[in-house]
Amino acid sequence: MPAAQLPQTLEQLRASGWQSRSVKDEVRGNFLRLLAEGAELFPGIVGYDDTVVPEINIALLAGHDMLFLGEKGQAKSRLMRQLVRFLDEQLPYLDDPAIPFHDDPYRPISRAGKRLVADRAPADVPIAWWPREERYAERLAPGTKFADIIGEIDPAKLAGGTSMASEEALHFGLIPRLHRGIFAMNELPELDELVQVGMFNILEERDVQIRGYPVKFDIDVMLLFSANPSTYNRSGKVIPQLKDRIGAVIHTHYPRERDLGIRVAEQEAGIDLGGEWPVVVPYFMKEILEQITIAARKSKFIDQQSGVSARFSIANLKTAVASARQRGVRLGEQPSVPRISDLGHIYASSLGKLELDLMGSHQMTERQVLDSVIAEAIATVFEEYVEKHGLDEIAKVFGEGVKVEVGDMVPSAAYETLVADVPAVWERAFEVNASQDPAIRASCIEFILAGLYATERISRLQQHGHTIYDTRGFR
Repeated sequence: MPAAQLPQTLEQLRASGWQSRSVKDEVRGNFLRLLAEGAELFPGIVGYDDTVVPEINIALLAGHDMLFLGEKGQAKSRLMRQLVRFLDEQLPYLDDPAIPFHDDPYRPISRAGKRLVADRAPADVPIAWWPREERYAERLAPGTKFADIIGEIDPAKLAGGTSMASEEALHFGLIPRLHRGIFAMNELPELDELVQVGMFNILEERDVQIRGYPVKFDIDVMLLFSANPSTYNRSGKVIPQLKDRIGAVIHTHYPRERDLGIRVAEQEAGIDLGGEWPVVVPYFMKEILEQITIAARKSKFIDQQSGVSARFSIANLKTAVASARQRGVRLGEQPSVPRISDLGHIYASSLGKLELDLMGSHQMTERQVLDSVIAEAIATVFEEYVEKHGLDEIAKVFGEGVKVEVGDMVPSAAYETLVADVPAVWERAFEVNASQDPAIRASCIEFILAGLYATERISRLQQHGHTIYDTRGFR
């Protein structure tokens, strides 16, 4: 309904037939409506259809407050933010500056709201409307104080003569101000213990005490939390009473299939591959980039309790495309195609996103660990292609006892000298036709060479940003 047609007074609101309901009832009702309509419940969420989403659905129907438990980069915050779509588009509230939050016109809980409704005729009680997007707020736990999310005595009001025993002397924090909305606390185990106590009071009793002043009113709020398992399960990080009062724990996870991880990276990277300098990304390059993330998540050299975020995949995909596009512009190649040599630039987008296992890394540097992870990923994907397509004919091309120099700034035409006659297998070995485009063929050639090296069939020398493969070692 257009804003101009919405009720503007309590009298008009009653005449409209609007009914008051709790925020959890509101979420449940809108969720059931969308479910019955067959609507997409969590747009943009990939890989959770059979695991995480059903658990969220049950929690919403049960009216639970929720904790999203998982490593970094598992869409915990995105899932929490998406719950906003189950709120009403607009919500009426008492429109008076003396009221500290968005009070329900039918059931005000503040003293100012109760006085407004009691002292005026319904036609004189002003109503305003709160859009759903503003009914959600989140906070990062580290550094959060009691006053930030619960409240504090306002010294200015005391100086103005307001009694300390009065509700008007209080400055309310985020949670009371989110009355009739959704509040999310990220990294719950890092929240100060005093603030945790205030949180479990709200979860259980829906009241708090601010500097000894008992704020006893029915705060209507849905509370959400996120945490990493390694810290959440550590003794003493989260007080038992708070854990006990969280209605449902939703366990998130990384994509369980490589193709799903590729979909996530492509979706979140949002790269425009067209334009004046288009880029074509062969699927084997996407597979290698995602396999690097998978290998990192399994590496004994990397701290697995910290996790390897999906942002690792996203940033590396962007870097590979950017490197290819730079080559295309500088060498005048259209389209430009990412190659293995472009992976030489992902150190910038990878280092800092990996936390080494100090016990397992044996004094290896981050760069050395990343090198081993990249080599493992290339070998894994290459062996899959060898098993599926044979590649024997292609391997013969590089069995003539020659040295091959490759690099991210080597023109694609330079690779033509390596393959005087393109085997027919090029056309069916990859999802891109390497027999028709020099840039695509250059990418495929580098994949073959890197795969032969990763599987210890040829030697390699890296110097000054270039790589020389010695195919005379092929066997």
